[in-house]
Amino acid sequence: MALVVGLGNPGPEYAGTRHNVGFRVLDELAQRARVRFRAGRGEYLESELELDGQLVRLIKPTTYMNRSGRAVRQALDRYREPLDRLLVVLDDLQLPLGTIRLRPKGSSGGHNGLEDIIAHLRTEAFARLRLGIGAPFPRGKQADFVLSVFDPEELPLVEVMIQTAAEAVRCWVLEGIQAAMNRYNGPVLPHR
Repeated sequence: MALVVGLGNPGPEYAGTRHNVGFRVLDELAQRARVRFRAGRGEYLESELELDGQLVRLIKPTTYMNRSGRAVRQALDRYREPLDRLLVVLDDLQLPLGTIRLRPKGSSGGHNGLEDIIAHLRTEAFARLRLGIGAPFPRGKQADFVLSVFDPEELPLVEVMIQTAAEAVRCWVLEGIQAAMNRYNGPVLPHR
């Protein structure tokens, strides 16, 4: 089984924010498979789907972004999956809007949710799929920026990024990290 964790903040007030693109990728995967999220046996919502015979469990922590590690630890303990079957999907301020970067491991890069996961798992050795949300914010206003909604002119590119990221997750599940990196890392191309 593959465990795919999308990061975000629970509640309708955060639904369209930049910080919640991880949730949106999982929502896209669930919608495609016509499955719904339900309360898990921990501080997360979960859903289950199959991709070409491969079982995939989608996890959305309900702990708020900066405490995501506890929920990820609970899900890993419950399903007893090894770290090489874990993929974390999250936003990234350092990447330009519409850019995808998949990596097999690495530091938090200053992302508090990822930092908390690393602390709870006591390792950086798990895959992560970062989605660029851009960084045009005034100094000291990072929190306001990530909790803001996308501008209307950004929405078409954001939608393509979400769709492409869902395809990258599918590729990771079925073909592995290297194939997904080769195929999907870089800027996404907007639909014409």
